[in-house]
Amino acid sequence: MIRAFGIRSGLLAEPAPGQRHAATGRNLVRFHTKRGNLMRNFIGVAVLVCMISTLGLAQEPSKPEVYGGYQFTSTDGGWHASGWNTAANMYITRWLGATADFSGVYHSGSNLYTYTFGPVVSTHKNSFSPYAHALFGGAHTAGGGISDSGVAMLFGGGADFGKRKLVFRAVQFDWMVLRFSGVTDKNNMRVNTGILYRF
Repeated sequence: MIRAFGIRSGLLAEPAPGQRHAATGRNLVRFHTKRGNLMRNFIGVAVLVCMISTLGLAQEPSKPEVYGGYQFTSTDGGWHASGWNTAANMYITRWLGATADFSGVYHSGSNLYTYTFGPVVSTHKNSFSPYAHALFGGAHTAGGGISDSGVAMLFGGGADFGKRKLVFRAVQFDWMVLRFSGVTDKNNMRVNTGILYRF
């Protein structure tokens, strides 16, 4: 009686009674051989991935950085303010690190402070270093005798110029999301420029 056993095994008919045990033995040998080859290939790929990951982590991390400069902020309600921004960067690899960012802006008796943290990615290539970050944390605003605290999220980046310890941050632009008293405002932005110090 003809019966398909499996296309992968190449057996399309059931063997005769006298050949059944021999065929089963050969099939088991083929199965274990293929399984062994598959395991060797899997281990080889795993070792290759680990080697590539180790090489990436083996690169010397970039030096810590401290930034300070001027900040201009514009909010959705038409409030425009000027102030300061400072940040510190610590790198895990040459291009991936973490940022702690603090800022304060003031106008017409009102103020806005942000304190955020998050990942930063930078190329650190030659004298031109573009970067991008995503920062999450808190915000505090006050004006007219009323104050409120909430959530701040900043998404943006910029470009640094210079190869020495003192580097010029030409521009940093961030899209800023603020949430106060359960109300989220997404149409805010800030622009920075200043000096970066690399240790």
